[in-house]
Amino acid sequence: MLTNKIKQLNRARAAVAALEASVATEVNKSLAALPAHYGFANAEAFAKAVIAASSSKPVSSKNKPGTAPSKSGKRAKITEEIRTKLKAMVKAGKTGAEIANALQISLPSVHNIKKALNLVKARE
Repeated sequence: MLTNKIKQLNRARAAVAALEASVATEVNKSLAALPAHYGFANAEAFAKAVIAASSSKPVSSKNKPGTAPSKSGKRAKITEEIRTKLKAMVKAGKTGAEIANALQISLPSVHNIKKALNLVKARE
């Protein structure tokens, strides 16, 4: 019983080794064909082109033409008028998200202003 399992294990190891050798051969053939596939005369010219392409700096989305500018980074001016409107909206029962959209400020800013005005309910 045990000897059969050992023999089976050895056959499996031999099969894995054969499969690994087969994969290595196919990978080598595929890699050798890459320069010709991309129109290069030899592997050296192909390698130089790959190195040159990989060493260039990636273009950030800020510099790409046709991309919209980022909305983040611009701080909202929280004026006394905004605080007054926020207080009225809280008393009217509006949610934080509704207030943020109406006043065009962020939700964390709404929470900070509510906290400063003592409009936040205490935890129980």
